[in-house]
Parts: sequence; structure tokens; C-alpha cells
Amino acid sequence: MAVPGMQQRQSLALQQVLSPQLQQSLLILQTPLLELRNLVQQEMETNPVLEELPEDPGADDRGEVEVSADDTFKNEFEKLASLDEEWRDYMAQSASSSLAGRRGSKEAEEKRQFLFDSIPVQETLQQNLIAQLNQTLLSADDRNVAELIVGNIDDDGFLRSTPEEMALNSGIPQDDFERILALIQFFYPAGVGARDLRECLLIQLRRQGKEHSLECRVVSEHMEELAKHRFPEIARRMAISVEEVQKAADNIARLNPRPGQVFAAAPQNYVLPDVIVEKVDGEYQISLNSEQIPHLRISNLYKDIIASGDAQTSDVKDYIRDKIRSGKFLI
Repeated sequence: MAVPGMQQRQSLALQQVLSPQLQQSLLILQTPLLELRNLVQQEMETNPVLEELPEDPGADDRGEVEVSADDTFKNEFEKLASLDEEWRDYMAQSASSSLAGRRGSKEAEEKRQFLFDSIPVQETLQQNLIAQLNQTLLSADDRNVAELIVGNIDDDGFLRSTPEEMALNSGIPQDDFERILALIQFFYPAGVGARDLRECLLIQLRRQGKEHSLECRVVSEHMEELAKHRFPEIARRMAISVEEVQKAADNIARLNPRPGQVFAAAPQNYVLPDVIVEKVDGEYQISLNSEQIPHLRISNLYKDIIASGDAQTSDVKDYIRDKIRSGKFLI
């Protein structure tokens, strides 16, 4: 009978282990262009031996990159000649198929218009208020007053000039501004045209039919205490329980303190292509969009420090060697 026990055994097995350098290479290959550009910029900030190649080849005093003016002129001339030939081919094809060209032009125009129509256009708060004014029957004078008021409403929806100030600047009676402002305060979004946060919240509560509610009283009479969450003090002054004040505060917190932000522009998302597809001599060619990535090199200053026999501590030289090794790998 076998006695159970612990035993040690040796076995051979093949396992693939990726080195840190190879792992970083795979990571870089999978990185989109925008992230790769940020990665290079970050590496340049942390690695002092890296420097960006100058756009002007003549800026390098060692002449590592030299391009003659004749070669540059020749390349530019050949590029212009190629563009001219492509233009002639395009015009010849257009002339040889006028009917198909007209049909194709119409289809291309419809496609182009579809693309333009597909571009999302963010409407501003002021544009929306003007659109609501267009649906309101106003006299010419009242319309002028309304446009002046809309022009003084900021992106948060607050009126930044008082009716008195607008009356002084325009020569229009203040009562006209007060009357039209009361009209605009019924526009969407609720709370627009308010002169301060208190009025903004009160407008929203009244629009909800809560002009006689506890929330309306709290905002009207105890705005400062509400902002500082002094609920026991509010409860004492209003002779109600703290729980009632807390419930009213929760309802007030659901209101929008900046109503105009519903029209805030969304952040722009920029698309940077990783590859470029071009038609060359009737064939499509794919090339990497490498112009967006800074071209790097190892600084000659740090090369000289390593190569020179100057008295440098071993720690400094080891640090520079490590940074040069890391920089060469990235390049």
C-alpha cells in the first residue's frame, strides 16, 4: 500500500515570456495616433537626452541632415508636374462623359449635401431665445427691447444687465424692459432671464405650480442659510421640523442653477487618421500619417558626456546611459 507524501519532481516546459521591451513595442503598435503623439510628448518631457529634430535641416550645426536646394527644387517641380497631369486627366475624363458627369455631379452634390446635413450644429441659448421670440407676437418696439434683453443674457441663462441699466443705455423706458423681461422669463429653459440665483430658482418653482410651497418660502426668505446647509436654523425660524426643511432642500436641489447650460456646446472630438490613402498612378497607396509624430534624436550633448573622459560620477553616467538606451528604443 502506497504511503501518501510530498514529492519533488523536475520537468521541462517551453514557455514564451515577452521581454519588457517587446511588450512596449506591442503597446506602441496598438496605440492610436493621437495617443502615440501624447506618449512621445510625455517621453520627451521625462527623458532629457531626447530632442526633436528641427524642421529646418540647416539648423543642425553638425550637418547630420543635409538636403540640397537643387534636390528640393527638383522634388517640388516633379510634384507640380504630377498635379498638373492629374488635373489634365480629370478634365479630359469630365469632357468625354458629359452626361454621366452631370449625373455623377448630381449624385456627388447630393452626397456632399448629406454629409453637411449630418454635421451636428449646436444651437446656442441666444439662438433658441430668438427662435422663441419669432413665435411671439410683438410690436417692432417690443421686439427691439426683447432682442436687447436676449443680448444681455449669458450662457448660463442669467441677465447680466439690469432693466435700469439697459434703459439708461438705450433711452427706452425701464417699464418696457421689466414687462418684456417678465415675458422672456416664461421661455424655455425654465429660469432663463433671472437676475440672480434666487430669482432663477423661484421662476422654476412657479413654473411647477409651487409658488405657495415650502420650497418657495425657503428660497425667498432663507437663501443664505440654505446655501450653508443650516437646516436647524431654518427650521427654528420657520417653526417647522428639520425633516421638513431637509425634504424641501432636496426638492430645491433638483432645480437647475444654470438653466442656460442645456445649450452648452459639447466638447469637440478631433479625429486624426492613423493612415493616409492616396491614389497614385491609378492605384491606391496607403501610408502612415507620421507627420503628426515628432521626429526625435539623441542629443549630441549627452553623447559627448558619455564619450568624453571628463570626471563624471558613475551614477550620472549610468543615468545618461539608461536614458539613451530608452530613447533609442523609442526612436
